[in-house]
Amino acid sequence: MHADAGLRDLAPGNHYLKLENLQRTGSFKDRGALNRMLRLTEAERARGVVTASAGNHAQAVAYHGGRLGISVTVVMPETAPLIKVTNTRGYGADVIQVGTILDDAAAEVQRFAAEEELSIIHAFDDEDVIAGQGTMGLEILEQVPDVSVVVVPVGGGGMISGIACAIKEIKPDVRIIGVEADAAASAKASRDAGEVVKIAASDTLADGIATKRIGEITYPLIERYVDELVSVGEEEIAAAILLLIEREKTVAEGAGAVGLAALMTGSVTLSETDRAVLLLSGGNIDINMISRIIDRGLVFDGRLVRLAITVKDRPGSLAGLTRAVADMDANVLETYHRRAFADISVGDVGIVIQMETRGREYVIEIVHRLEDLGHEVREEQ
Repeated sequence: MHADAGLRDLAPGNHYLKLENLQRTGSFKDRGALNRMLRLTEAERARGVVTASAGNHAQAVAYHGGRLGISVTVVMPETAPLIKVTNTRGYGADVIQVGTILDDAAAEVQRFAAEEELSIIHAFDDEDVIAGQGTMGLEILEQVPDVSVVVVPVGGGGMISGIACAIKEIKPDVRIIGVEADAAASAKASRDAGEVVKIAASDTLADGIATKRIGEITYPLIERYVDELVSVGEEEIAAAILLLIEREKTVAEGAGAVGLAALMTGSVTLSETDRAVLLLSGGNIDINMISRIIDRGLVFDGRLVRLAITVKDRPGSLAGLTRAVADMDANVLETYHRRAFADISVGDVGIVIQMETRGREYVIEIVHRLEDLGHEVREEQ
């Protein structure tokens, strides 16, 4: 558990980060997968196991299967991140890639398990898996005895079900808040409908919790123990990943950062007396995505901006414009002209400038000062 005063400017109270991104396979999934596999009979171990996963659960089952001498087959969608496929194979599992979504992989698991007489290790909808994730709740109570709020990412619901059950049965006054991605808010949809429903999930940075349907086992546990369900957008998730890198020097994947994103946006409200624990559930982010996510976070924060500026098409216009920008302490990264394809008069030229600034309020100041100089300015996304 990591206590952090550096988040006090985001929300009142005391904040703690539970760094599950530092687990051996990079996420909390180690806990549930191991607990489920330890409870297999000798005959089940000898036959082997199969699971469907897009990444984190696959790696956990593969790693602990190798440790326990259990043969592991993992069915992953063809769209699974390459780093997670590579890592899963690296831990010794046989990987089969089927379909484009996790539902396709899950259907193949059912067929394969029946044919080969293998035990299925479900990613979240299994009592032993849920109990394994619940060890996080026990650790939270041990490490922060006066905890008042716990903020947990929600996908299929295994993690929050285990944590909430463990904490609420011991300390029922603790507020448990689940956070989903706006693009895959299946728990909130099920709560609103009063039953488990399947949603049409969209692409999201939080691919680890992009579940179209929560579990039949996890749903009643969420309804019983979870006080609030909120969701956050893609820009907020990117900004949270960036903040964790900058302030905490820790890397969280999109699913692991949604709790902080909810705190940053005010979706989770705290008081001065609250002691809040935020779960950073995983850090298995594709290294090729980090640059793009950082850029997206910088844009959301206003520290990276692209302005389309209309000036008179005459010698010295660009020099004068860049000088004005430099005088405002913005760092120009890239510039280019638009003439034929710009919706402007023939006597004008469009100049697009990408620059680094101090933040969103400073971008507004730059725009106003350029407008005062007689330029037409528009921010581009």
